[in-house]
Amino acid sequence: MRRFAGRGGLELAYRETGEGRPLVLLHGFLATGTQWLDHGPAAALAEQGYRVILPDLRGHGDSARPYDPARYPPDVLTDDGLALIDRLELDDYDLGGYSLGARIVLRMLVRGARPARAIVAGQGLAAVSGTARGGTNRRVLTALANGDALEPGSPDAETAYWVTRLGGDPRALLQVLNSLVGTPEKALRQVETPTLVAVGDQDADHASADALAAALPNARYTRVPGDHWSALTGPEFATALTTFLTE
Repeated sequence: MRRFAGRGGLELAYRETGEGRPLVLLHGFLATGTQWLDHGPAAALAEQGYRVILPDLRGHGDSARPYDPARYPPDVLTDDGLALIDRLELDDYDLGGYSLGARIVLRMLVRGARPARAIVAGQGLAAVSGTARGGTNRRVLTALANGDALEPGSPDAETAYWVTRLGGDPRALLQVLNSLVGTPEKALRQVETPTLVAVGDQDADHASADALAAALPNARYTRVPGDHWSALTGPEFATALTTFLTE
């Protein structure tokens, strides 16, 4: 466990595994950096000679989880990501993200991050280009924050179960949702970084991943087996990332 100062001096956490070429990987909403270790390909990438850097996003995991809306200005997760790159003095590095992390990777790219290669996984153009106000997540987090009952057995109750099981803080996570901003296609078309856009072949919520790849001038599109959750864990996803990064 290591610490760095994000935007406004907020204390944020990150972990590292492996040695070699720096690779920063950003996790999804409700998760932590260990998502890439426990369920994703971080260990496999470390074995391939990468120094894998795994931050916990603001409002998640071992990073600070303030409730004050002022600590979540628009695009603050991007600010934090850029602060980590500066803190570690990374110059020649790669950058990747899954789901929410993929949105932040794209925001970092359009705001000046210059990794040699980028990975945008589990994400589609529809969410990236809009504000994506949260839908089910926002509704469930609001209910949890207010102590409202959810219908047993409902999809909302299942989401609430996972929020609780993963140790999420509903009040902080609501502020995270409020901080997200969209990236218009015009901005995406200016991204020159070679980018892998990967998505599960059963990930219906992010079916516009092919359109996202088409909007990026130097992107490769691939589908791997699985839905939004299981695609991350499969060997095919690890192989796709390793192949792309080591070509």
